[in-house]
Amino acid sequence: MMTVSELERIANQLRFDTVQMIHQSGDGHPGPCMSIADIMAVLFFEELRLDPKNPRWPERDRFVLSKGHACPLFYAALARRGYFPMEELPKLRSLEGMLQGHPDMNKTPGVDTVSGSLGNGVAIGLGMALGCRMQGFDSKVFVIIGDGEQEEGVIWEGAMSAARYQMGNLIVFADCNNNQSGGKVTELSSLYPVAEKWEAFHWHVQKIDGHNVEEIREAIKNAKAETQRPSLIECKTIKGKNIPYMENNNAWHKRTPTPEEVAIAGEALGIVQ
Repeated sequence: MMTVSELERIANQLRFDTVQMIHQSGDGHPGPCMSIADIMAVLFFEELRLDPKNPRWPERDRFVLSKGHACPLFYAALARRGYFPMEELPKLRSLEGMLQGHPDMNKTPGVDTVSGSLGNGVAIGLGMALGCRMQGFDSKVFVIIGDGEQEEGVIWEGAMSAARYQMGNLIVFADCNNNQSGGKVTELSSLYPVAEKWEAFHWHVQKIDGHNVEEIREAIKNAKAETQRPSLIECKTIKGKNIPYMENNNAWHKRTPTPEEVAIAGEALGIVQ
């Protein structure tokens, strides 16, 4: 098992990879990536049962990035886990590359589903979890959703069905940074309070600091111990986390960093360039 500081360093490396990738490609959503970096570091470098040499291994754990616009950080994690060369990262959103503007399982090794049309991840994860159970696999299915995304009705259809079928192998992280593309979630069509809504749908619910590695680890441990109810982990996060000019600045929902901003990010994240 890695130390907390090692996982924190990985999370910051993924953040910098993302900034650099979006700068090089000229397009992408950096802000939504930064708020999930610590969750992704724990999942992809410690928790998930995967085999980069065999991406479609039937008994692997599954991962669904329902908020698919945060895929640059997902791609950085896959590259650093060995699914494809790091040289692919600058080809984000280009015709000659494999890295689409939203994740595509038919284009990119390590991606388990197509996502990006917001709201579908819980239902997709439920289907995967049911499929694994029917085949006798003890695989877990992990999903990351946004908080603005929970305004989509299909989220709650999936939530009802997952509880109905007692999908204890389905674990959903809600990235609650209170920002969506149009502004503050609480000022638009607020879903808050989050936890109480999921509890009302008969889910096992926890509330954590989504940037605290130890809390993320403990929440996963607790979720895996719950064998009947599906689990929702409400993660309090900061959009643009650890990059000064991005933190809680919704202008960085979709924007391309300049060379100077890339350098500032590297310094703030402690990355030697």
